[in-house]
Amino acid sequence: MRDRFLAGLIGYPIAHSAAPAMHEQAAAALGVHCHYQLIEVDGAGRDELRAMLEGVRRLGFAGVNVTFPYKEAVVDLLDDLTPDARAIGAVNTIVASGTRLVGHNTDASGFARAIAPLLASAPRGPIALIGAGGVGKAIAFALAGIGVAGIRIFDADAAKAARLAAQLADRHAVHAGSVAIAVDGATGLVNATPVGMLPSRDTPVPDALLHPAMWVADAVYTPLWTPLLTAAKAKGASVLTGRELAINASADAFKLFTGLTPPHAAMANAFDAVMAARYAALG
Repeated sequence: MRDRFLAGLIGYPIAHSAAPAMHEQAAAALGVHCHYQLIEVDGAGRDELRAMLEGVRRLGFAGVNVTFPYKEAVVDLLDDLTPDARAIGAVNTIVASGTRLVGHNTDASGFARAIAPLLASAPRGPIALIGAGGVGKAIAFALAGIGVAGIRIFDADAAKAARLAAQLADRHAVHAGSVAIAVDGATGLVNATPVGMLPSRDTPVPDALLHPAMWVADAVYTPLWTPLLTAAKAKGASVLTGRELAINASADAFKLFTGLTPPHAAMANAFDAVMAARYAALG
């Protein structure tokens, strides 16, 4: 069994990522070593992404994670995709298997576990999904797999929302023409856009549309309490921060990279320590 692993994250901006701490401390808890490298590149085109992936292939990486804005762009640069990743059309985890790079999606599996307790205690009804990009696609497929009553998808790029709704039309997904239409009558709301991620202090959903009979989840975890979640809590809604999605998705990726099951507590403690240090630095 290998006892040393090289992994990383491709995206921008990612200096805030808790992934290095989560992977490295999970490995240490298992008695192995993992170095997790941030590969922060702004505005990478197809050729630059291909070159980075060739580096992953040649430099001994066990694999890399992929985040905004490259989850969709890497799809057709890989040697193979898992069935789930192919269906979703977005990849957040790439495993190096010999010289082959195989795309996976642990956002979907991670979100499904994160949202399950909230769904179990909530009334059954349609879910409003704001954002149809890489993470939005994964969340839509996760919700469809859980069997929610319906998904109303809104994206500022109407064509993207329409394509995702069409992919899941047999699971009662529809394209909503506005945020207000998506949220009206919904029992739950998920933000799958970067709106609210620092330095942004905007919200993807006007406060007036939030109410106590709904639950609200945010995929953003920097900060944990986004303007959307702060407003939702003030309205009396049940809320879910991006913490569990981040931890679960990283845990699933770690297992794919190493073949080892990471201790959830070690990953959670690492995540929480990174968040606490960040808030302390902000004063």
